[in-house]
Amino acid sequence: MRITGISTHVVGTPWRNLTYVLVHTDEGITGVGETRMLGHTDALIGYLREAEANHILGSDPFALEDLVRRMKYGDYGRAGEIVMSGIAVVEMACWDIKGKALGVPVWQLLGGKVTDKVKAYANGWYTTERTPEAYHKAAQAVMERGYKALKIDPFGTGHFELDHEQSLYAVSLIEAVRDAIGPDAELMLEMHGRFSPATAVRLARELAPFKPAWLEEPVPPENLKALEKVAAKVDMPVATGERIHDRIEFRELFESQAVDIIQPDVGHIGGIWETRKLAATAETHYMLVAPHNVGGPVLTAASLQVGFTAPNFKILEHFNDFADADIKKVVKGAPEVIDGYFHLSDKPGLGVELDVEAAAEFPQQQARFDLWAEGWEQRKPKGAQK
Repeated sequence: MRITGISTHVVGTPWRNLTYVLVHTDEGITGVGETRMLGHTDALIGYLREAEANHILGSDPFALEDLVRRMKYGDYGRAGEIVMSGIAVVEMACWDIKGKALGVPVWQLLGGKVTDKVKAYANGWYTTERTPEAYHKAAQAVMERGYKALKIDPFGTGHFELDHEQSLYAVSLIEAVRDAIGPDAELMLEMHGRFSPATAVRLARELAPFKPAWLEEPVPPENLKALEKVAAKVDMPVATGERIHDRIEFRELFESQAVDIIQPDVGHIGGIWETRKLAATAETHYMLVAPHNVGGPVLTAASLQVGFTAPNFKILEHFNDFADADIKKVVKGAPEVIDGYFHLSDKPGLGVELDVEAAAEFPQQQARFDLWAEGWEQRKPKGAQK
């Protein structure tokens, strides 16, 4: 079997574009991959156009390790977010092809299942007025859908510092959410790399009574020493990793022991096999894995292949019941959360199919997502279609 070409399909919303890639073969089997780029969608498509000619055409989709190696190192330049995302969409599509050809789900090819279900946590649910009352109501709605965990960034446009008044307001939001979800549900606290170490530590301590399940990206991701400073002073698990785009770059993070939960994005770190390798390394450091997942149903399905096979897999993020829920229409067999969990599927490959005609109803947009802009949490920026 050989790859005869790829085709790209961009599904657009005002705040994010989802890029789907179909990998075609000479035996008529087609696989699908997906990633979500912020502001770099055209760059990704441009890279894939060149990579198709230079590396992908004529390749054996079963020879995943070789194809990834050539795409990553064959152009000599150091691979960053765009290249690693391009590798990811092609790689997961090849896994899809391999599973379909063999008649088995991808998780079976990764060593088999260690669990029948993966816990989900909701994100994108607080696209409402930023008040305790509105957040209380929205959080209750999440629980009513069966979720047992959710995540929130309550810090507005906070950057490095957060003054006393803003801090009290953030605390009031978290208090309302905890009251809405009860004592048993997990509440993940997201900081989006906003703060200085001192501010992050102060806020973590002020929010500790509400029992956050983890403290995510308390400081910008570029400075590992700053993260170590925070980890040494807080009494809750620390999570990070969504903005690390190469498995090798996690090495120093592992060595530092400054993090308890790593959050690679399967769509940015080179795909399913790279993430599974990373999970194995995390296991040797007694760390859990909870992938960043702001994509659509295909990226969710790809992340679940790792989730069903990794003993240290904690939980998977899920946006698609809340922000832009209509995009689930573009994929047949989209994974669903039932009673707070994704459940094992025996469908071959990734178990999902892109509906190209449905995808065409969501054309690419000038998607914009600015964490420093007032009202970012509503995810409704003004954007014109391309």
